[in-house]
Amino acid sequence: MADKQLFLDGVSIALNARVLVAVTHRVEVGEVLTVMGPSGSGKSTLLAYIGGFLDPAFSASGKVFSGKEEITALPAEERHAGILFQDPLLFPHMSVGGNLLFAIPPAVKGKAARLALVEEALDGVGLAGTASRDPDTLSGGQKARVALARVLLSAPRMLLLDEPFSKLDAELRSQMRELVFAKARTSRLPVVLVTHDEADAEAAGGRVIRVGQ
Repeated sequence: MADKQLFLDGVSIALNARVLVAVTHRVEVGEVLTVMGPSGSGKSTLLAYIGGFLDPAFSASGKVFSGKEEITALPAEERHAGILFQDPLLFPHMSVGGNLLFAIPPAVKGKAARLALVEEALDGVGLAGTASRDPDTLSGGQKARVALARVLLSAPRMLLLDEPFSKLDAELRSQMRELVFAKARTSRLPVVLVTHDEADAEAAGGRVIRVGQ
């Protein structure tokens, strides 16, 4: 499905005339482009530019294409970028199932159909039967899995990962890397990963861009 590939065409992001990130790269479906650098190096600005929420303090140029469509000037909500951050950012006032229902596109009609998608998504991340749970009763690893399921249910055209494994212990990090990258491949999504962890880059494979060095 070449229509989902992500193409960064001459993208350059700067702060006070200092270039932080410069890249031209085509990210194929299931492929991961990794951006590495120390904290404060500006590596997350690339995700913000792709996703449409770059702070105006930064200057940026270059084009972003999702498939054949240029999305550079589109508002964030029209870019269909699925984003995972360091924290799961689950809605505390909703159940696990409620969090997932919130993400399902309105084109999916009918309560039964929407609930079936929730159960399928939870089963797909190893959390079958947890729809009625309060997110606060979940472990950190379980919350990360719910966040992944929620993003995938939103029918994204790309996956943007902003150090989503950094707050997990070593064993959980390894498990979540494997799960996230496997889901990206089966969902045929291009992925951009921002991290400072060499193990993340090694697990992701693909091209690595180093910034702030």
